[in-house]
Amino acid sequence: MSKTDHTGFTPHWIEDAPLPGTYRSLLKWGDPSEFKHPNRGLYRLMKETFGLLDADFVTPRATGQQAVELDLPCRLEPRILQALQDMVGEENVHADVYRRIKNAYGKSMLDDLRLRRHQIENLPDAVVCPRSQADVEKLVAFCDAEKIPLYVFGAGSSVTRGTEAVLGGITLDMSVYMKRVLAFNETDQTITVEAGMTGPQLEDLLQHATTTLNARQNYTCGHFPQSFEFSSVGGWVVTRGAGQNSTYYGKIEDLVLAQEYVTPIGVLKTPGFPRKATGPDMDQMMLGSEGAFGVLTSVTLKLHRYMPQNRRYFAYMFKTWDEALATVREVMQCEGGLPSVFRLSDPEETEVAMHMYGMAGTPADSVFKTLGYLPMQRCLVLGTADGEKGYARRVGRLVRQTARRFHAFDLSPFGVVQQWESSRFRDPYLREDLHDFGICLDTLECAVTWSQLNEVHQQVRQVIKQRPGTICMTHCSHFYPQGTNLYFIFIAHMETIDQYVDLQHSILEAIRKSGGAMSHHHGIGKQTAPWFVQQAGPVNMAVLRSLKDCFDPNGILNPGGTLGLDRRDVEQNAAPYQQTCETMNVTLE
Repeated sequence: MSKTDHTGFTPHWIEDAPLPGTYRSLLKWGDPSEFKHPNRGLYRLMKETFGLLDADFVTPRATGQQAVELDLPCRLEPRILQALQDMVGEENVHADVYRRIKNAYGKSMLDDLRLRRHQIENLPDAVVCPRSQADVEKLVAFCDAEKIPLYVFGAGSSVTRGTEAVLGGITLDMSVYMKRVLAFNETDQTITVEAGMTGPQLEDLLQHATTTLNARQNYTCGHFPQSFEFSSVGGWVVTRGAGQNSTYYGKIEDLVLAQEYVTPIGVLKTPGFPRKATGPDMDQMMLGSEGAFGVLTSVTLKLHRYMPQNRRYFAYMFKTWDEALATVREVMQCEGGLPSVFRLSDPEETEVAMHMYGMAGTPADSVFKTLGYLPMQRCLVLGTADGEKGYARRVGRLVRQTARRFHAFDLSPFGVVQQWESSRFRDPYLREDLHDFGICLDTLECAVTWSQLNEVHQQVRQVIKQRPGTICMTHCSHFYPQGTNLYFIFIAHMETIDQYVDLQHSILEAIRKSGGAMSHHHGIGKQTAPWFVQQAGPVNMAVLRSLKDCFDPNGILNPGGTLGLDRRDVEQNAAPYQQTCETMNVTLE
């Protein structure tokens, strides 16, 4: 059978919203009724890369459409459950298996693979929905007194096993009630919100502030991660997240002015000054703590004026990776202004983009090749400039002038960025179609200095490409005068969880050995902890563990490997995932 498409053949992409109560409803990304199918170009590329035929895309497998019907009883004593109900109301305490799975699993490839195979592990015994900070204070004090493990769930977009309740106990679901505006100060240009508020809820308030907040003008936080639609403010803060516009607006640590945490030793509230010289910075100490030091209940964020009418778009094709890198580094170091979105794709990601945008093999592609912009050498840079009208115009001009110095082809008039922007939050929906046919798509990312970048990029790519028939796309999307991030997207045809885990672990080890920071914006969770501990070293870990002992003397907060704080075994080796967590495991055929 030919590897080319049959006339009129379309793979059996599933388009029905998953039925409630099924495994697929748990693994589904985002809106249950939304889908994004691979276009013909991407479909053809995957067949060619993985040696697949149209026949391989006729019948999906391991789709997770079975109902969740497991007998995994809650292990909490009746008196504990009653006490929880007395604190928050019976309707806000859930011990059914489906809800416990929902609040334990995130959106990583490992989460998806386990759910498709009905492999259930690391569940809380109950999910509790606090209605206010007062409820959180009572719950933390109670769990500390009873020595019950306590986990926190924001919106469930974690890709680092951050939500898994390794030791059982209780998970606090912050998404139900704790999503209110507590204060808006237009004079200081700040807003204080509860930790469970999602990105769309926040930006809808801010971008229509003249109506929703009775403000003089509209605002934005400027934080737009790819998980924007289905992630929470609290999740951004405790994982040190970054949005796609971070080069201009900053990472979350640049946007946080104050925080409030409930800890077993009391409530910690940071002061909220723009800058101060009052000892070590408590805000920076708590940022990235991933629920191990306390439960984040509210955060005060800095705001920016919302001026989309001033936005400038740009896109350029470069002949080589080195010329593209030289351009973006010069823009970041010349002190002429900062782009908002700024994204550089390496040669392989550029080729995949050519297929996704339907440009591969077109007359335009032929023109590119004739001009010397060759496949697997050329690189795409795209972005936007935001801010005051004159500023945005100057930044756009700066990028254009710099790109021309390095022989770039100007794609700005062709709407490349607008097309990317219109679909930038939808790409995760592609995963479901691919996973239905055994094609795994996942990401790992790190931070690097400019001088490290090529070494880390080459070493990680080498590890990934050692696996035959594996696509490895890389981009930089968060830039600083001193460096950037490397975001690796790998696509491979896999049959087992072990195959995926082996590849994931080899990538993490390559990042560590080549000197990249183990995460730029996804956090560490329980997944990356073994490599983080090795990279941090004994002195840094001793400091972090001292803080853990101070805030959480009984070790109830997010135990079981988070940041490697309570798992001494991870200091020895990066153990297989089956050994990094104690599991409650039921596998169904």
